[in-house]
Amino acid sequence: MASASTETVPTVADLLNQLGIPPERILLRPAPGKAKEKDLLRSRRLCELIDGVLVEKTMGWYESRLEVILIHLLETFLESKPLGFVLSGTAMVRVDPGQVRLPDVSFFLWSRFPNRILPLGQILDLVPDLAVEILSPSNTAKEMARKRQEYFAGGAKLVWEVDPEKRTVEVFTAPDQSTTVEENGVLDGGDVLPGFSLAVRDWFERAGTRE
Repeated sequence: MASASTETVPTVADLLNQLGIPPERILLRPAPGKAKEKDLLRSRRLCELIDGVLVEKTMGWYESRLEVILIHLLETFLESKPLGFVLSGTAMVRVDPGQVRLPDVSFFLWSRFPNRILPLGQILDLVPDLAVEILSPSNTAKEMARKRQEYFAGGAKLVWEVDPEKRTVEVFTAPDQSTTVEENGVLDGGDVLPGFSLAVRDWFERAGTRE
C-alpha cells in the first residue's frame, strides 16, 4: 500500500485527517513527514512509522494483559503443533517501504522462512499471517481500517480486532469482510492455525474482571 505524501498536507488538520489519529499521539520530532526508520529505532517511545510521522502506540495495562494471555495460549498450542512462531506488540514489522506497524500479537508461519532461518535486523520485513489488534480508547475506526488494508495488502490471512469493553473479537478475512465473535463464542485459527480454538469468555475471565 503506497503511503500518502505529507508534502501535500498544508495544515495540521489535514495531517490529522490523513492519519486518522488523535493529535496527542503524533510526535513532532522529527517534523511530521520527515521521520525515517532510523528515527523510529532511536525513539524512546513505542511508536509506529506512518507517512514519515512517528505515531505513539498506546496500550493500557489491561490490553497488555490480554496480549500476554493470548501469546501464552498460542505458544502452548504451538508446542504440539509447531506451525510457526508468535511475536509481541513491541515487534516492528514493515508493511510497506517506510511504513512500520506494531501489531499487538503477530503469528508467522514457519513455511515462509526457508530452513526456519530468521532474518537479521530490528524490523521484520514481513506482514504476519495473523495480526491481532487489541483496541485502546485512542484507536479510531479510520486508523484501524487503514491497518487492515496494509496487513492484507502485505499478505495477512487473518486479522483479529479485540474490543476489551464489549468483550468481542471481530475476525477479518479481508479488509472489509468480517464476522464478530461474541463473548459466548469461540475463536478458531482457520486455515492459518488449524486446530486452535479459544473461548472468548475464558480469555477475558483469565485476564480478570474490571469494574
